[in-house]
Amino acid sequence: MDAARELAVFLRDRRERTSPVEAAGPAGRRRSRRTPGLRREEVAELAGVSVDYVIRVEQGRLHPSSEVLDALALALRLSPDERAYLFDLARLRPTAAAARARVDHGSVDGTGNAHPLARLVHDLSPLPAMLFDHRFDILAWNPEMAGLMQLDFGALPDRQRNTLWLCVLHPALLEFYRDREQILREGIADLRAAWGAHPDDPSLIRLVDDLTTGSAEFARLWAMRDVRVNGRGRKRLQHGRLGPVCVEFEVLCPMQDPDQRLVIYRAGDAPSRSALETIAREASLKRNASPASVPAG
Repeated sequence: MDAARELAVFLRDRRERTSPVEAAGPAGRRRSRRTPGLRREEVAELAGVSVDYVIRVEQGRLHPSSEVLDALALALRLSPDERAYLFDLARLRPTAAAARARVDHGSVDGTGNAHPLARLVHDLSPLPAMLFDHRFDILAWNPEMAGLMQLDFGALPDRQRNTLWLCVLHPALLEFYRDREQILREGIADLRAAWGAHPDDPSLIRLVDDLTTGSAEFARLWAMRDVRVNGRGRKRLQHGRLGPVCVEFEVLCPMQDPDQRLVIYRAGDAPSRSALETIAREASLKRNASPASVPAG
């Protein structure tokens, strides 16, 4: 995977997806055509560059400036997430200067206490909560999240303790998401945005390789090049014992650790509220039975 080549392919892909009507091009250009999407000439006119410039960018022979990227993003009607992905690929997106301390599972500070973010995950009980990084590696979780997903995260090998790996490859979760296609598409679009920001991360590259070779489903959706960061939404789940559960989720990014995400689940309807209350009671009983257990894992 090469960021410069991906930038060229991504621009060409979005050009072929954008209709002249969507791009609000000159009326004279809106004529019938045999191929979908915009022509290079139309993109060049909308972006204020030459046709040769567009050709060289799409062939990966030219590295565009931020001004040209802005113009191309506008011409192709890219979403904010797609625009950010484009700038990440071109290494032109501003990065946060704050330190990004990784919160490893079970990590403690100098006083022997769990990391503040891990404690926060624990304190969010009885709401199911989880902390993960830009690779979607799971860093901390509370018992309610483990109970909802019916997984012992602490017993998983490190390379499997990843939300996308679990969703795509773990046998126990193949029927867990009732809207599996949608969940996968959204998760993969989010992962592609993360790869755009961290294309040189070897662990992230290995994850994409593992999922691509291990799942034809993932390979098909990854090739679609959808880009979208999912900050909130709903998921329809199928709990093994409690049946259908609908949750609403919210994703928060700590200011001091912008590459990490805190996801919180809440019940989406009355039956689901009852199911989450049952999971919370079971988690409380386990906590009381094991007072020495480590928070968030």
